Amino acid sequence: MAIENFIPTLWSARILQNLHKSLVFGQAGVINRDYEGEIRNVGDSVKINAIGSITVGSYTKNSDINDPEDITGAGTTLLIDQANYFNFQVDDIDRVQARPDVMSEAMREAGYALKDELDGDLAALWSQVSADNFIGTNGSPKTDMGTAGYPLNYLLQLATILDQNNVPTDGRWVIIPPWYKELLLKGDTRILNPGTPQAEMRLTNGNIGRIAGFDVLVSNNVVNTSDDNYKIMAGHPIAWTLAEQIVKVEAYRMEKRFADAVKGLHVYGCKVIRPSAMAVLHCDRP
Repeated sequence: MAIENFIPTLWSARILQNLHKSLVFGQAGVINRDYEGEIRNVGDSVKINAIGSITVGSYTKNSDINDPEDITGAGTTLLIDQANYFNFQVDDIDRVQARPDVMSEAMREAGYALKDELDGDLAALWSQVSADNFIGTNGSPKTDMGTAGYPLNYLLQLATILDQNNVPTDGRWVIIPPWYKELLLKGDTRILNPGTPQAEMRLTNGNIGRIAGFDVLVSNNVVNTSDDNYKIMAGHPIAWTLAEQIVKVEAYRMEKRFADAVKGLHVYGCKVIRPSAMAVLHCDRP
């Protein structure tokens, strides 16, 4: 089928691009890709080794030290178990008549769609976080988010959980939905001080910046399980890992049509490897 949107009387030199969500969970600084290696297809796996604690002993002059201890640690396996594809065609009539590069724009849309699927899968990993690091539960979320000061207080509680688990302070992040950002910006004077350059920048750019030791990121992919029950994740890149690869991109000619087509395959695996290095706030939208 031809793309009728690209057959106007007067051809535009531009393509109307779609409105896209910000893809947050899979970006650098939020999740590590240390174990990506070389991935060829779905079903591959990545071995992740771990080192146990090292014992420190007291040294006495002119005395022998203990025999060297074995370096042991429980490893884990990251399975490349997810695969998504795209497959689209562009009719020759559309390609010849339209000035814009329809194929290139379609490829950008396909790439975004694959990344959005991945971002949603990463957000769903909240369930792999240690239950000891939950504030509220899936069945009993916090329902007082509309009370002044509580949105910030819960971020402070998430930070305390990470502190108690010896999670590094540099590089911590928290990912919130847009409504949570609104509560933070308009409801707590400890964050928003009118007239300061920092406050003006936040209002202008919609950027919260750092709060409670976190880089605060906003995403529409924050999990909402049911009845506005949100799963707000906080942590450090060391807590989880992602390995992904576009393993196939093929252009081909449609046998029964005057059209070109492109298909591609994206494979990946993601896993929480340090469940104690993340924390989750279960909360209802007020």
